[in-house]
Amino acid sequence: MNVTILGSGSRGNAVVLEADGARVLVDAGFNAKTLATRMAAADIAPESISAVVLTHEHTDHVTGACTAARKWGWSIYATAGTIAGTPGLPALRPHAIDPRETLVLDTMHFRCVRTPHDASEPIALVVDAPSTGARLGIAYDLGHVPAGVEQAMRHLDALILESNHDEEMLRAGPYPVVVQDRIAGANGHLSNRAAADLARRVSHRGLRQLVLAHLSECNNTPEVARATVDAAVRTTAFRGALTVASQNAVTSFSITRARRVEQLSLF
Repeated sequence: MNVTILGSGSRGNAVVLEADGARVLVDAGFNAKTLATRMAAADIAPESISAVVLTHEHTDHVTGACTAARKWGWSIYATAGTIAGTPGLPALRPHAIDPRETLVLDTMHFRCVRTPHDASEPIALVVDAPSTGARLGIAYDLGHVPAGVEQAMRHLDALILESNHDEEMLRAGPYPVVVQDRIAGANGHLSNRAAADLARRVSHRGLRQLVLAHLSECNNTPEVARATVDAAVRTTAFRGALTVASQNAVTSFSITRARRVEQLSLF
C-alpha cells in the first residue's frame, strides 16, 4: 500500500491510498485546485481516484469534496451524520457508511471506528489491502482515546496519528479560553502527550511507520511533537520511522516496500 498525505493540519487534510493500482482518497480538506496541485506533486492524476471517504464534516476535511467529486467523478462515502452536516453533499447522493460494517472499495477494506469529536458522526479508519496484508490506521480529530479506538489501532503496519497541540503552548497561546477549552476537551483534539500515550500502547516491532498529523500551527511545533512521541515509543519494541506530516508539503511512504518517507516541497 502506498500512502500520500497531501497535507495535514487545521487548514486542510487529505490522504491518498493506493493498493494494486486502485486509489482512494481519505478526506478532501483542500479546494479542488489545491488538491490537483498537490496530487501533481506526487504524480497522481485526480481522475485515477475512484472514491473519497470522509471522516467528518469539518471544513478542513471536506472543503473540496463536492466540487472534486463532480469534476473527477469520485464516489463519496461518509457516515449519515457527516452527510447531513456537509453543505451540498446530500445532493450528490453519497454512499452512507455503516460504522458497524467493513466498507470494501476496490482493492482496500475500510473498517470504521467512531471517535469522540465535536462533529455529527466522526470516524477513524483502519485500512487493509488483502493482497499484501498491509494495514494502515488513520486516527485524527479525537479529544480522547476510547478503548475501541485503541483496540483498532493495534497490530498495524503504519499509523497516521493526531498530535495536535502541546498543552503548555495551548494555554499560553493566542486562542480565547473558550477555544482552548474546546481543543483540550474530551471531544476536541489529541495533545502531544495523549498521542504519545497511545503510540506507546499500540507500538510493536511490526509497526514500520508512525506519522504525526494534524499539528496546530499556533500551539505546537514539529520538533516538540516528535520529541514527545519519540520519548514514549523509545521504551517499546517500535523500530520503525517516526515522522511529522506537514500542512504545506506532500508526505509519502510505502508500508510494503522501501520504508522511506519523503516530503515534497510545494513552495
